[in-house]
Amino acid sequence: MRVSLRVLLEHAALRGYGLVALNINNAEQALAAGQAAADTDSPLIVQMSRGARKHMNEVMLKHVLNGMEELWPHIPMCFHQDHGNSPATCLGAIQLGFTSVMMDGSLKEDGKTPADLQYNIRVTEEVVRAAHAVGVSVEGEVGCLGSLLTGAGDQEDGHGAVGRIDPDLLLTDPGEAEEFVKATNVDALAVAIGTSHGAYKFTTEPTGAVLRIDRAVEIHQRIPNCPLVMHGSSSVPQELQDEFRKWGGDMRQTWGVPIDEIQRAIKEAGVRKVNVDTDCRIAYMAAVRQVLREAPGKFDPRDIWVPGRKAMYDICKQRMEQFGQAGQGSSVRKALGY
Repeated sequence: MRVSLRVLLEHAALRGYGLVALNINNAEQALAAGQAAADTDSPLIVQMSRGARKHMNEVMLKHVLNGMEELWPHIPMCFHQDHGNSPATCLGAIQLGFTSVMMDGSLKEDGKTPADLQYNIRVTEEVVRAAHAVGVSVEGEVGCLGSLLTGAGDQEDGHGAVGRIDPDLLLTDPGEAEEFVKATNVDALAVAIGTSHGAYKFTTEPTGAVLRIDRAVEIHQRIPNCPLVMHGSSSVPQELQDEFRKWGGDMRQTWGVPIDEIQRAIKEAGVRKVNVDTDCRIAYMAAVRQVLREAPGKFDPRDIWVPGRKAMYDICKQRMEQFGQAGQGSSVRKALGY
């Protein structure tokens, strides 16, 4: 059951839960995310970056999405474009059957240079007009993701501010957020509060100085009817790091976004969409590395795909339960009259 992001966010706001948004790059990851949603009766958000669209091939991607809908017709699922860099990217996603797009106008079309607010409003409003005309939701972003500790932007899949950036951009300004939402009529707003993409988010357990949930609370108070989005919100738990290293992975010690802080943001700051990618990647690759280490003679790709899929499935299921979306799928269907 293909639905817009707005449908899921409104239900989550009404019931007070959050939704994990899971990045996929191939059919194995799609199967892991979809099965976790089916087994937990969860509504589902899967999202793809521009790099994922290129990697999978857009013809194949379209059929993977159709296949997910056919496999699990009872699951309310949203297919979302992550970090669209231009109106053209977003319109291309809509043509592929995506039900939600992110127009990230916080950066210019190169996906690297911070943009001013007026540019952001202009390109986002253009996408909103086109998307809403066909029932597709739009997520916007104000502020740039990056580290409040180092002052540096981050890059994921070729998208993100490069080098040190204006400190004011690393925290979303509540006034600018309010102006942006009023001007664009976006369905959701991604905010910069100290989270960042990838595994290396914090060098110690994050405190309120570098992970500003309080800023998200302040923004929510200014725009209570616009659901907020947390990007770069993998928790990078110690047990995942240890498992990855155990089988030969090279990963220095790091800290992610604690689950209890995400739960606080869901409860107090109106955060309804929480992007998680890195945790799934680490789990998947740790399982792959284990097979290759323990059975180096294996050459059937399925011997690594199946354990990798199961490891990602476990993370997806866990986050669905932790964020409160487990058990809500049937409620969404009922609200939609199914």
